[in-house]
Amino acid sequence: MEPIFLKPVFKQMIWGGSRLKEFGYEIPGDDTGECWAISAHPNGDGTVAGGSYDGMKLSELWDTHRELFGNAEGDRYPLLIKLIDAKADLSIQVHPNDEYAKKNENGSLGKTECWYIVDCDEGAQIVIGHHAKTHDEVKDMIENKRWSDFIRVIPIHKGDFFQINPGTVHAIKGGTLILETQQNSDITYRVYDYDRLSNGKPRELHVEKSIDVIEAPFVPYEVSAKTEQGEGYERQNLITCPVYSVDKLTIHGKAVFHQDKPFLNVSILDGEGTIDGREIKKGDHFILPAGYGEYALDGNMMIITSNI
Repeated sequence: MEPIFLKPVFKQMIWGGSRLKEFGYEIPGDDTGECWAISAHPNGDGTVAGGSYDGMKLSELWDTHRELFGNAEGDRYPLLIKLIDAKADLSIQVHPNDEYAKKNENGSLGKTECWYIVDCDEGAQIVIGHHAKTHDEVKDMIENKRWSDFIRVIPIHKGDFFQINPGTVHAIKGGTLILETQQNSDITYRVYDYDRLSNGKPRELHVEKSIDVIEAPFVPYEVSAKTEQGEGYERQNLITCPVYSVDKLTIHGKAVFHQDKPFLNVSILDGEGTIDGREIKKGDHFILPAGYGEYALDGNMMIITSNI
């Protein structure tokens, strides 16, 4: 068994920047907003880099070698891992749940996602949730453009973590670098885009669908703080929900683990070291397949892992 390393897909965005260079990537321009690090989505299908499956798309691997993923069910690789560099504010948006997306978006999955703040400017903020008490109030505030009354803005710091369930109003603001773990879906409804122009015209909004899916009132998600310490490592479970489980792993020295999940997504966000003797560094993303068994991480690294 071998780790499956992936070559990321980059996306240039109206709000993107150049900080993804810090991960050692050659980015397509100084407006690079997203690195789709582990993705089998048609809008950004990652390619296996090296090893037995070199050159194959992740979607193809999922379709033809399901045993690598513990024979997990589903017509698509279930998760999508992205690094996002927001130089400017993203639009205020909301995602539908599976049921709404299936019905209204050609059978797509809905989108549950979570954010780990890799880095942010001093005094940075983020939009999560809203202040409306009822669904009628949501509709009224949006239709009458009462944005300052409606939008809930909170301060953030490096290392913060947020769960964004479907129906949650949210937006990353400028000066923020995050790792996003999400369902394999690209369905986003824009509620408001600060009246910005792209190529001379406003970007499309999805106000009616947004009003349909926004949950009211907003209930903040309490993040679990379960931390375990072992020889050479500290592991914190950031969240376990029906869609994924996400852990933050800090390695200081040599630590041995057992891969007993259908598959494990691994993103190195800081430092360098080895996995079973193979060199790994900040900016590497790979999958440990089903049945990989025992593995050793050695070095000084900060890692985010996810599995179903």
